[in-house]
Amino acid sequence: MKKSIYISIVIAAFLPMILCACAKNDGSSAGAPDSPPQTGNEPVAQDVAPGEVVIAFDYEKQSGSASNQFAVWIEDMDGNYINTVCATKWTASGGHKSRPDSIAMWVGKSGIASMPDYYVDAIAGATPKTSGRQSYAWNLKDINGDTVSPGEYKFFVEGTLRWKNYVLYSGVITIGDAPATATAVAEYNYEASGNQPALTGESPENAMIGTVTASFAPAADR
Repeated sequence: MKKSIYISIVIAAFLPMILCACAKNDGSSAGAPDSPPQTGNEPVAQDVAPGEVVIAFDYEKQSGSASNQFAVWIEDMDGNYINTVCATKWTASGGHKSRPDSIAMWVGKSGIASMPDYYVDAIAGATPKTSGRQSYAWNLKDINGDTVSPGEYKFFVEGTLRWKNYVLYSGVITIGDAPATATAVAEYNYEASGNQPALTGESPENAMIGTVTASFAPAADR
């Protein structure tokens, strides 16, 4: 009986953190190394809440297979991985094993293959069902749930356009006492895969991800 009561107490203590992992974060709680990080991976309005960075981009849904996968993540200026803001659920939840080309750069950077289930659940988001502007909020937490220090940070959006063909957007956003905005620059990689030809600069898949921006609003107590 005592063991059952103890298990019930543990479940009751940790369940709220798990349930909140996918909600828009308001910056009121900090994660810990052994608890699900609060990544704030839900789409949000264009308005930026204090203490957040909103990364937004145009998304055009593609037909067919081996496309429509993307990831948004943060690194420091030395290229060290900080945290994932959002990654499409199919790849994050194991699709990278059956299709290694799917947002492969993010898969390598994040180490998602060895991450615990609660982290995968926290950062995984559904692939948008329709085209349109998408925006995701980062609440300035690192992978351990600690708030990052002020300074410059790199933000990335990687999109699998079709099989091995992908686009990588990168930019730098400044976290400090003043609001900041930045626009990312795109690099396209076109590569044939088996009987699949390489895309070109004229391929319609190039429109899958476009105009990536980041906007920061300082917290009131900064």
